[in-house]
Amino acid sequence: MSDTRDRAEIEREVFLAGTAAGLAVPVSLPLDAHLHTVRSPDANAMLEAYCVLAVDRGLAELAITDHVDFDPAMPAYGFASFADRERDVREAAKRWAPQGLAIRFGVEITYERAYEDDIRGWLKRHPHDYVIGSVHISAESPYKASNVASFVAGKRLADVVAPYFDEVIGAAHSGLFDTIGHMDFVKRYLVPHVLPADLAKAPELYEPVLAAMIDTGTALEVNASGLRQLPRETYPAANIVARYRELGGRHVAVGSDAHRTEWFGYGLAEAYRLASAAGFAALAFRRGAGRVDVPISGLKR
Repeated sequence: MSDTRDRAEIEREVFLAGTAAGLAVPVSLPLDAHLHTVRSPDANAMLEAYCVLAVDRGLAELAITDHVDFDPAMPAYGFASFADRERDVREAAKRWAPQGLAIRFGVEITYERAYEDDIRGWLKRHPHDYVIGSVHISAESPYKASNVASFVAGKRLADVVAPYFDEVIGAAHSGLFDTIGHMDFVKRYLVPHVLPADLAKAPELYEPVLAAMIDTGTALEVNASGLRQLPRETYPAANIVARYRELGGRHVAVGSDAHRTEWFGYGLAEAYRLASAAGFAALAFRRGAGRVDVPISGLKR
């Protein structure tokens, strides 16, 4: 894999193979809690298109969680206003309620310790129904395509993942978020230098992250986007979802993390199955007040 073009081509092939295998069409599921529209800089999907697909495929509830960044160097910094995002979602919710579709106003915030106080103040001034906190890859990140090979070279696996997992732990301990999004998203950038199979053999590296989520009551997201990306598995994979449950984790969320209309619901049913197989009977969600349980249903056995 020599450049980002090659990476994009491979991920397109992964997506098409998964589509042929039946990963692309969720049917009669209660919730997709992670979706991006044109109000995110890396998305081109229209909210209305998601709504059409949701009604057609029997999804009962959507959370629109467009990106917000606090680092001026990140792409979602100042990209869309709170007012514009809220208006889009609230108006869509009114239009689609008569057809039985619920739409919630969410956000996915890029967490960086340096901006924690800014995030805290902003969330107090800008309430959302549901808040995801995620760690993303910045231009200066050691995991960026131009940096990752030299960063990984000669390091123990624990040292490779430590900078990313340390930030995820910070996000959980901040208490700012309902859910930690794609908690090991770093897998996407480590391929081919570190493979998902390498991480699967070292579940102990995840345990401090899982403990931080359990201690704070922050939900673990089973994010389906990795099924159409280089890892070819969810963020996190099934063994980590199961380990979270074994350690005492009680709150799990599920999202497709779609950024394009064609990605809507992709892998969502598989993410539900992983959560169910780990022993979860309901998803953790919030609709603007306290946490609610959304029963897991609609799975094909």
